[in-house]
Amino acid sequence: MERLLAVSEQEVLINFTLNSKCRANVRLISLCATSPVAFKVQTSSPHKFLVNPPSGLVQPLAQTTLQIILKPQSQIPPTFPRSPSDRFLIKATVFGSADSVNSLCVTLPDGSTQDVKFKIAFVGPFLLRHAVSNGDFNAVKSILKRQKMILAGLSSAEAESLYRVATELAANSEDMVSLLLRAGLSIEIDERVKTKDGWSELHVAAAFGRTEEISSLVRMKKYESLDCRDKEGRTPLHLAVNKTSIGCAKVLLESGADKEAKGKDGKTSLHNAAANGDRRMVEMLIEMGADPTIKDDRGRSCFDVARDKGHIEVLEVLQRGEAVLTAARRGELEGLESLLDKGASTNYCDQYGLTPLHIAAIKGHKHVVLLLIEFGADVECQDNEGHAPLHLAVEGGSIETAEVLLDNGANANARSRSGATPLYMAQAMGYDGISQLLMNRGASASLPQSSMLATVLED
Repeated sequence: MERLLAVSEQEVLINFTLNSKCRANVRLISLCATSPVAFKVQTSSPHKFLVNPPSGLVQPLAQTTLQIILKPQSQIPPTFPRSPSDRFLIKATVFGSADSVNSLCVTLPDGSTQDVKFKIAFVGPFLLRHAVSNGDFNAVKSILKRQKMILAGLSSAEAESLYRVATELAANSEDMVSLLLRAGLSIEIDERVKTKDGWSELHVAAAFGRTEEISSLVRMKKYESLDCRDKEGRTPLHLAVNKTSIGCAKVLLESGADKEAKGKDGKTSLHNAAANGDRRMVEMLIEMGADPTIKDDRGRSCFDVARDKGHIEVLEVLQRGEAVLTAARRGELEGLESLLDKGASTNYCDQYGLTPLHIAAIKGHKHVVLLLIEFGADVECQDNEGHAPLHLAVEGGSIETAEVLLDNGANANARSRSGATPLYMAQAMGYDGISQLLMNRGASASLPQSSMLATVLED
């Protein structure tokens, strides 16, 4: 028997809302060119659904619309979007003039009717928000896949509310925000808010976790300064950290934002991350070279802030950094390797900007230097005076340590803020062997031109 009817959707989407009737339409399409087709709709959940009309006729090659009505529900569906327990069956048969529509599909013998099926999926802003608040990535993705324009249809208030729900997740908030933004969530800030708070476009993008927008602004240089301040003295980096947006914070730092910038309260971004108990952000900031020893206006370091807030995981990260510095200073190779294996950063620094590599270099611990490099330490990192580890290896008088650094890419002509090169320091300190090594590796024999050095030489 040729097919008599088709449905416009195999899966009917119902925008679910608690305690309200929810409606959706599905079209029945006649495929019969010669006779009307009688139909009767059945459901596996008659206690939940009504169908209007429940039965009827479709004229040859014509269409009719069914309205599927979900009765008010006091609870959220146990599974969504797909609801396997809610199914619909349409029985169809050719209609004769003497037939009764109400009884036709029931009384005809097997084989005289055709079955057409469709399923139900619960979607809509209410369930999307519920899925976001529960961190249910699969449900969020499924709703967005079925309703591609759902985010575009949200009001500004609804969009901002959904964004805030995503940012307040206990775990993976950045991933959820990223998912929503990629799917088209658009957040608009009232111009009055920008004026009131003194926010730049970078502040707005950072505050709402718009990593791609920040990247675009930076790439096109559409900003006055990466470290522009709002009325509270906060930079875009402060806001990115406060919103737990690692992606935004990393783009800003990699573009040159000041990681030590302070707000009016004297707090750096690392202070804020520690206060928030954001272990991942603290780890990233330290990896990017943020100084954990800086004190705010109350004389508190990020250690003090994390301790006062009871953020044990953050304290462990910070204490691991201190332990790495101590192990590097003492030349404790096994202890250092154990810390690094557990994820401790090689870029943790003290109040002078000295990293473990700087400290190991000046102490002449060549094996520690090599281990740190193997774990990703930057051989060109600089302390607060602009000294690279090679400068300090020279200052410590260790030709072997200097050689290890040069073998691993250290710049023989690196300059400190005063303009001093490693060769200048070696010659000034009378280290002939190190001087010869540096010249063999391409160090320039000419003295650097620097007003600070000129003053020293004149004295």
